[in-house]
Amino acid sequence: MTPPAALALALNFTIESLGRHSAQLALGFMAAHTAVFMLNAMIIFATLSTAMLFRRRAFVYALCSFAWLSVGIVNGVILGFRMTPFTVTDLSLLEAGLSVIPNYMSSLQIGLSIAAAAAAALGFVAVFVFAPRKKGPLRRLRSAAAVAMVFAALAGALVAGVKTRAVDTFFGNLNYAYRDYGVAYCFLNTWLNTGIRRPAGYSEAAVLGAFGADGPGAMSSGEITVDEGTGREDIDRVLSGAAWSAPRDELPNIVFLQLESFIDPTEIEGLSFSEAPTPYFHYLKDSFSSGYLTVPSIGAGTANTEFEVLSGMSVKFFGPGEYPYKSVLKKESCETMAYSLKGLGYSSHAIHNHRGAFYGRNRVFSNLGFDTFTSLEYMNYVTKTPGNWARDSVLTREIMGAMRSTEGRDFIYAISVQGHGSYPSGPALKDPAIRAYGLLDEGDVNGFEYYLQQINDMDGFLRALTAALESCGEDVALVMYGDHLPAMDLGDGDMRHGSSFETEYVIWSNFGLEKRDRDLAAYQLGAELQSRLGITEGTLMAYHQRRQGEAGYLTGLKMLQYDMLYGDRHVYGGDRPFAPTRLQMGYSPIRIKEILEIGGGYYVSGEGFTPFSKVSIGDSILDTIFLSPSLLKLLEKAEPDDVRDMQVSQVEKDNDILSTTE
Repeated sequence: MTPPAALALALNFTIESLGRHSAQLALGFMAAHTAVFMLNAMIIFATLSTAMLFRRRAFVYALCSFAWLSVGIVNGVILGFRMTPFTVTDLSLLEAGLSVIPNYMSSLQIGLSIAAAAAAALGFVAVFVFAPRKKGPLRRLRSAAAVAMVFAALAGALVAGVKTRAVDTFFGNLNYAYRDYGVAYCFLNTWLNTGIRRPAGYSEAAVLGAFGADGPGAMSSGEITVDEGTGREDIDRVLSGAAWSAPRDELPNIVFLQLESFIDPTEIEGLSFSEAPTPYFHYLKDSFSSGYLTVPSIGAGTANTEFEVLSGMSVKFFGPGEYPYKSVLKKESCETMAYSLKGLGYSSHAIHNHRGAFYGRNRVFSNLGFDTFTSLEYMNYVTKTPGNWARDSVLTREIMGAMRSTEGRDFIYAISVQGHGSYPSGPALKDPAIRAYGLLDEGDVNGFEYYLQQINDMDGFLRALTAALESCGEDVALVMYGDHLPAMDLGDGDMRHGSSFETEYVIWSNFGLEKRDRDLAAYQLGAELQSRLGITEGTLMAYHQRRQGEAGYLTGLKMLQYDMLYGDRHVYGGDRPFAPTRLQMGYSPIRIKEILEIGGGYYVSGEGFTPFSKVSIGDSILDTIFLSPSLLKLLEKAEPDDVRDMQVSQVEKDNDILSTTE
């Protein structure tokens, strides 16, 4: 075995050990999935082979080894703090990541990390200066040919791996993908495979033809063909919905409620319970329209389910493990229900009882068409779970508040967080109200009974929310669904319905929508509700309503998604019709009424304050204590001249300013 090959194997084993936090688990991966392990080692070997092009080969080996070890170390550290592994997208968030290091590492750990980085830099200098260099002619042409052969062999191995299903190019759960396919392969995919690839035959005619024979064009299996006479006026007619829109003055408020990790636990094979964990959700399923919902991820990936429901797009057409919130939507606006319902007079509100900056929502929601976004930093009287997640009961007040904040109809997209993992392996509840039977491992029992308590609380929240909406005096359609299975390593064989990519949904209303059960994909859910209400607004909503289940349906969907986000926007006549909104943080503005000096200290009187409210002067955040929703106390000394410049900022836990009073 050549030294670079041995080095590649050693690096791969080390990286896998770091990612799994166990050398024993890495050995198990190597034994059970030898071909995949070797494929990852081959990826590393290919990068090492580039050293053949240089005289300072030892230096190149050291540089490549350091890069791969850095990926492994960072991935291992990140997985100690969050559930999703390290991807190339994280590099774009480096500045934000550095700013929060003190939240996760002690001063000693930070100091040791800096010292290790300095030692690594000195080591590189030493290798560059003192390591032996190749003597004699370099033979660049021969070396380049050898390197090309290595990369060609790697390409062939990758193609074979995908064809034999040893590895995949779609990652439903990024954490599971890194575990099953290896760190090197997955990290490489998150770098090279992003966005939506240009579909074969992409053109204006193909885009317009996606709507089919009774709209513009006709569809055939696997490809799009276009009828003679297809034109701009045809697609305008389809999207106008003129043929069957409901009277606008009869439309209800629309609320979507995405429930974190929420499932009906009785859907898990082999389990029994001391009492029903979600009795009210059972009643809802029996009484209102419901069905299984195919979601794009398992155990994590909330933002991707959210994106599919809002936009009608499938994330399967994006790169493996890609979060559009972290890529294209950071700079591009995207048609969603929030945008399309504005034409019917709706105001749009997003609500989430977690950090506003999580997944960049405080910026992305502007590109998704929302008027307001109320995150945890704008909420009062929030209680927490033993796992330190906000309880969902606060969302009833926030949803009702958003509805009352406008005179007209509202579109509300609420995202819950209470059911979030990770789930404890040790006892977290002294006397669990609901016991689970059929789990043998004590850690599994502890984690699952903790989870049962959270979703039982969430079930009670659903009861309270529907009661509040029932009596609100306005028509409301409420769609509630789980975003993905909990992070408990559940597979297809564990679920009664045979799929770990399915949760359930219910469409509730207080005005008598007829019960009609259907199984749907997350990207079809908005179109289903709009169809029930007689609404055809929105390009993809109309597309799903007209073409769902027909030949070429997914081919056309990919064509439209590419055109809308990456292509020439033929579907919009080449225009960019959706400008980013001026997103207001919080559905009710925070206001300062007066600043009072009492006993040599300053108090700020106003309205809408929360525990995340801080007195600020410019970009400087002052030491502040929250006394009530109408009163803050400044704990720092301030000069009288500073008073006129004082404002109130909402500051999230990582010290990012989300908004500031004017």
